[in-house]
Amino acid sequence: MTEPPQEAQSPAPVSGPGFGARLTAPLLMGSLLNPLNTTMISTALVGIGHSFGIGVADTAWLISVLYLASAVAQPVLGKLADTLGPRRVFLAGLVVVIASGLVGALAQGLGALIVSRLLLGVGSSAAYPAAMAVLRDESRRLVRPTPRPVLARLSFAALGSAAVGPALGGLLVTFVGWRGIFAVNVPIALIALAAALLWIPADPPRELAGGDGTPRLSLDPLGICLFSGALTVLVFFLLDLAHPQWWLLAPFAGLTAVLVRWQLRTSQPFIDIRLLAGNGALLRTYIRHGLSYLLIYCVMYGYTQWLEEARGFSPGHTGLLMLPMSLTALVCSLLGARTKGLRAPLTVACVLLTAGAAVLVFLSHDTPLAVLLLAGACFGAPQGLIGTSNQAAVQAYAPPESIGAAAGLQRTAQYIGAITASSLIALAYADTASDAGLHLMAGVAVVLAVLLAVLTLTDRALRART
Repeated sequence: MTEPPQEAQSPAPVSGPGFGARLTAPLLMGSLLNPLNTTMISTALVGIGHSFGIGVADTAWLISVLYLASAVAQPVLGKLADTLGPRRVFLAGLVVVIASGLVGALAQGLGALIVSRLLLGVGSSAAYPAAMAVLRDESRRLVRPTPRPVLARLSFAALGSAAVGPALGGLLVTFVGWRGIFAVNVPIALIALAAALLWIPADPPRELAGGDGTPRLSLDPLGICLFSGALTVLVFFLLDLAHPQWWLLAPFAGLTAVLVRWQLRTSQPFIDIRLLAGNGALLRTYIRHGLSYLLIYCVMYGYTQWLEEARGFSPGHTGLLMLPMSLTALVCSLLGARTKGLRAPLTVACVLLTAGAAVLVFLSHDTPLAVLLLAGACFGAPQGLIGTSNQAAVQAYAPPESIGAAAGLQRTAQYIGAITASSLIALAYADTASDAGLHLMAGVAVVLAVLLAVLTLTDRALRART
């Protein structure tokens, strides 16, 4: 059984902010930017299309480019946080977010909006892995592990911002116009930047290279480039499974092979493959997290699309129908923080995912409203439990000195799950959402939920208390 690594003992004094509100407030503000912008854009796509005379296929790039940038940037910026210091990376990410908001608010064409979303994906991706690294450094300073409720607040910020994203986006588009979707990032990032400068402690001294006193920059630029290239090719393949570009698998396999070979040979790898292969608990956490969010995003996008196109609900009514899912996710993220173990909340999540997917199999045009609400709630509770528990698992099983990169890889797994979900929905629905398409998607989800339950129940590392 893989035991959680022990935190390194530090002789540093224990005075200071600890894990209080001052330390966590800027971390939470920064961490909400990425999930907020993944959902907020949904209410602006129609207005953007009308402004520039473009169609759905073009505006869809505003969604895809953020997912792609986030999936690549999260572990890269996590590595930078581990190497250069999380406070520096956190602050730099917020500056990039401010720039992205200005570019988007002043954009005169789709190209500028895509650049804005690319910058936003990169800048906002710094927050979560850097926040995890800040908490690691504070944990070392205080010589005690990060409390689960603190981790739950990070999860709560992500879930809550994603939940309110469509509503906030709708208000901004109604009263300001679609440019408000981009401009709103500027004040949020400025407040987070000021709070971070005031309340996040200076980065502790990084590892030194030798007698010259300079930091050891173990960034592995070649490894980062190979990883980014391989992941980019994979994402482009997953984005259109309805019309698969099989030739993309060849460069993906080639880049992956070169990446693995290089990571095994270099002394300071970007991804320590030997360590990851020997750390089954962490590797299984990534698989479990990606598979979980594949199921969750199938509902977030596939179920909501069915409610509008097949059942005829308006976007506003659909948002209200999904409200139980959002509220349940928020409540369960806090409840998950109160547990001492990982296996129980993850098992409950698997059961509810399976039940929710099974309910979707039987939905039709005349299903009672109460059942529709129940279906959404069945996926809300797992979202809260999975987010908090897998976050705690990464904190427990990842090497403390690499927690930033490890947290970034966790988010990469989540975004790959989201991208795969969007492609599965396209396969199931073809031209329009229908009962048959929903049932096909739900049937696949049942199989995947059962697989997730097996992976969870057979994972011996989850028996340990955290």
